[in-house]
Amino acid sequence: MLAVSDTGTGMREETRERIFDPFCTTKEKGKGTGLGLSTVYGIVKQSGGNIWVYSEEGHGTTFKVYLPQLKNTSQQAEAPAAEAAIPSGSETILLLEDEDVVRGLARQILEHAGYNVVAASRGEEALRFCNEKSQQVDLLLTDVVMPETSGKEIADRLSQMRPGLRVLFMSGYTDEAIVHHGVLDSNVEFIQKPFTPAALAKKVREVLDSELTSLPSAVESRAGQEGRA
Repeated sequence: MLAVSDTGTGMREETRERIFDPFCTTKEKGKGTGLGLSTVYGIVKQSGGNIWVYSEEGHGTTFKVYLPQLKNTSQQAEAPAAEAAIPSGSETILLLEDEDVVRGLARQILEHAGYNVVAASRGEEALRFCNEKSQQVDLLLTDVVMPETSGKEIADRLSQMRPGLRVLFMSGYTDEAIVHHGVLDSNVEFIQKPFTPAALAKKVREVLDSELTSLPSAVESRAGQEGRA
């Protein structure tokens, strides 16, 4: 067990319950990505361990990381397997993400894999590009939850403007929050944030190589939800 404590300001219960969620941060916009603790959580869990946190306002915070103990400490660790080659391509991807850090990271991953990336921070930018430019767009990679218009609504409109456009949604929110935006109930492609470069490149290649299916409209999605309700 590894314990780390501080004597800081601590945190409220509602904050403590969300600290391991991807992109959850108490810092002001542009000061933090909210990926640190979610990354720690993923590493600990993948190692077969557990992480526990205790905090009170005004009394600091304590983290405890529990990891499995080796039965034979003299056993030599196996060399990690060589990382599989990251899938690549040359298609054009329209990237729609309002968070600067995430957008920059996704763009870097995709361009490193050989893709031509057009990045937009707002839905209107993506719509304007497809309306004014004749450039071929093979895939829309969009966040689900956007500040003004949801990624699902933008995808519906772009699919009408560009028939044959493939769509891949991404989000760091929980399944329940995404369902409210009409994504998980639809026959669409989705990747959970945070993602590794290999995971994003693999999913993008998978969607580009898949048989094209029509994207259910927002109206159809809502009707389906009401019918199931």
